[in-house]
Amino acid sequence: MYKIVTISGNSSLTSRSAAILNYAQKLCTKHKIEIASITVRDLPPEDLIYGNFESPEVKKLQLLVGQAEAVIISTPVYNSSYTGILKALLDLMPQYAFGGKTILPIVTGGSINHLLSIDYAIKPLFSAMGATHILKGVYVVSSQIQFNEQKEIQLDSDIEQRLKASIQELVNTLTHKQLVAV
Repeated sequence: MYKIVTISGNSSLTSRSAAILNYAQKLCTKHKIEIASITVRDLPPEDLIYGNFESPEVKKLQLLVGQAEAVIISTPVYNSSYTGILKALLDLMPQYAFGGKTILPIVTGGSINHLLSIDYAIKPLFSAMGATHILKGVYVVSSQIQFNEQKEIQLDSDIEQRLKASIQELVNTLTHKQLVAV
């Protein structure tokens, strides 16, 4: 069983939101957490456009999310909200796919002007999908993410600390759930 599934809501391989999600995955693996990753690129475009619930790739997505204890979702801000392609992917999930799961949203935007998109656009969607434990989330302004000559991500120290704290909160939540279950 995967403890955490990450979902990238950006169709670009080289996006800042994908890079910060990869960084978050590395932080999780330091805690010895099993991770599965999904990107919107993993699904055939026609399955997303036509809502093909019977697609083998969609079934795999549903199974991975169903087995997860937590979900980390990363998306850039588009029109003060999440990407349309992420919404198309989430529309293929069962109505309460996030029920009983801890959710950590990570959002990137061009400016601080869209900071509230987590609270006003993203969290309501996750709540409608059954999530009852949505962590505060991390909003990152694109200028706070740089790439060095080797194309490795470099975060401003403030963002790096907030991301580490959010991952630690996620790990603590999963650990607490395991203790309560025993």
